[in-house]
Amino acid sequence: MTAAASWDLDPNVTHLNHGSFGAAPRRVLEAQNEWRRTLESNPMAFFSRRLYAELDAARDRLASFIGADPATLVFVPNASSGVNAVLRSLSFAAGDEILVTNHGYGAASNAAAYVAERSGATLVTAEIPMPVTGPGEVVRAIAASISPNTKLAVVDHITSATGLVWPIASIVELLAARSVPALVDGAHAPGMVDLDVASIGAAFYTGNCHKWMCAPKGAAFLVTAPEYAADLVPTVVGWGRTSVPPGKTQYHAHFDWVGTDDPTPYLSIPAAIDTIAALSPDGWPGIRRHNHELVLEGAAIAAAALRVSPASPESMTGSMAVVPLPPAPPGAPLEPDPLQLWLATEAHIEVSVTRGPDPVDRWLRLSAHAYNGVADYERLAEALGVYVREVDPSAHR
Repeated sequence: MTAAASWDLDPNVTHLNHGSFGAAPRRVLEAQNEWRRTLESNPMAFFSRRLYAELDAARDRLASFIGADPATLVFVPNASSGVNAVLRSLSFAAGDEILVTNHGYGAASNAAAYVAERSGATLVTAEIPMPVTGPGEVVRAIAASISPNTKLAVVDHITSATGLVWPIASIVELLAARSVPALVDGAHAPGMVDLDVASIGAAFYTGNCHKWMCAPKGAAFLVTAPEYAADLVPTVVGWGRTSVPPGKTQYHAHFDWVGTDDPTPYLSIPAAIDTIAALSPDGWPGIRRHNHELVLEGAAIAAAALRVSPASPESMTGSMAVVPLPPAPPGAPLEPDPLQLWLATEAHIEVSVTRGPDPVDRWLRLSAHAYNGVADYERLAEALGVYVREVDPSAHR
């Protein structure tokens, strides 16, 4: 299955990096443009008398898709905003510990470090090796890093740099048994896995809709357990602090109106859910299955070209997989990675080269979505062969 005609992606480029920014299909962008036309035809009527009801309708569709109670869900522009809203709302003091992992997304770890520095708390990092042998290794490493002073754990559902699906329900259960609330960074999870946020049971769960769900950029959510909702405010505090519309909770009021902004990414989420589902006879389960099987095949093709083995266990693979590259030389810049830049400019292939958890580790991170096919990874393998023969023979490990 390939549905490339549904996107406006440049046909002269091989797109294997959906994981970084996503890509919205044409039909979704048309739905967003229709919302924009409606808004701009009478901004006063839309913002003053219609917006809250439309947000509620979109919230209901999204909540059903991700397995959440609409009462616990608010919209945020991206998962980083969700992480910051939680970290900046909670109180920490000297002696408290905030737990992160060495696989964590850099922006989320930066936010945790910033809050720890300002409050006098300590940032503790759970060290999880890579390659990972299996889900149990992740759980054990996190368990070993919890102390009586741990006040919050920031953990990934699907890691960004290493592309691994973590056993998030087991991690949250472990943390709850130690009375540690979990802030789950689920940036990649919606659309990639069959998500049921309520069953995970985290105190806080944030995820992006612009990645694997293919909604427009600026569409994400934060789900908060009821016992924490009263303490949560967005990073921009607006009218919701003192003005709660009829039928709204203050939690919703805080996040639904943070000032004049473009709400059309949120309102286009239902169109994204329907559009992607229609690309497979089996709907979303078919899309997820296609992406999973294709990225495993693609990783094997790329790994063979580099004479290595993929580093992603099948049981921990969703729609991304990583292939090991030679370590980065001391002092080498994170961006632009020479291989990533060469592939983009010389071979017209967009793919991600990531780092971590050790700073010298380098990974060729591949993505798969409905617009991809096996031929895309064969083109990548051919380009990798040229690169190691003519540009950098050390790319063979």
